[in-house]
Amino acid sequence: MPDVVERTGRQAQRRSELREFLMNRRARVSPGEAGLPDGGARRRTPGLRREEVAVLAGVGASWYQWLEQGRDISVSPQVLDSVARVLRLSHTERRHLYVLAGLNPPVPEAEPEPRDMCEGLHRLIDTWMPYPAHIMDRYYNCVAFNEAAAVVLGISRDNSWNCLVDFFTDPLYRARSQSWERNARTVVAQFRAACAADPGDEGYQAVLAQVREASEEFVRLWAERDIEDAGQIRKELQHPLVGLLCVESTALKVPARPDLTIVLHTPLDEANTAAKLEWLASPEGRRGAMYPVAG
Repeated sequence: MPDVVERTGRQAQRRSELREFLMNRRARVSPGEAGLPDGGARRRTPGLRREEVAVLAGVGASWYQWLEQGRDISVSPQVLDSVARVLRLSHTERRHLYVLAGLNPPVPEAEPEPRDMCEGLHRLIDTWMPYPAHIMDRYYNCVAFNEAAAVVLGISRDNSWNCLVDFFTDPLYRARSQSWERNARTVVAQFRAACAADPGDEGYQAVLAQVREASEEFVRLWAERDIEDAGQIRKELQHPLVGLLCVESTALKVPARPDLTIVLHTPLDEANTAAKLEWLASPEGRRGAMYPVAG
């Protein structure tokens, strides 16, 4: 009984939030922005009227009134998208509308303005020095990395670097990664989770085709159908200059750029890893780092 009361309370709160959100956003859209005459002094309140939203969205006036009142009515994604278009909602606001209406939100997308935040993300991974850090796009292509990632993980500006493909095909990384067997299953399971979010995406299919052709081990692990959200992975790497490195990679998402993943490598309290990474980033270490380790 307490669970039912709690669930009912959450639903009531969600409907109240839906009502306030729709009223607020409706008041922000002028008739002119919606392609309607402004009505001049006849309008007592700013923004669109409920009836105008209903007409522009192609829904019944009573139905939209019930939606804005937070009533328990049937709602489809198509209708919500029409309402979102009329109210000029951003993608983030549209996802919020879905949640408040009790539907699964659409896949996150980067808004036009935050697409230019790459300079800030570059500053973030550069500040992570002397520890490795890099940024992947949704297909696991490495799009940015700091100097430590080049020295320790072998990422290079001279070639395109896909983290999934190279994990299974780079012989140098395979030879020096002492945790390869343990991590392979996790890497495949996490990529399956990424693909599952957008199964028809041709970019994922292209990466899958490439790695399937290149690695029988990947094919075997992919057939096991394990799935796992991105998180943390322990890596043990044998570097030719400093020996064993024990790090923990953490995958982070930035809501404003859902198409990117930041991967930060943190030294573990083993094998004096932090001091070794600091030395590799020093002028002396950089002069000696002629044989980088992939990872």
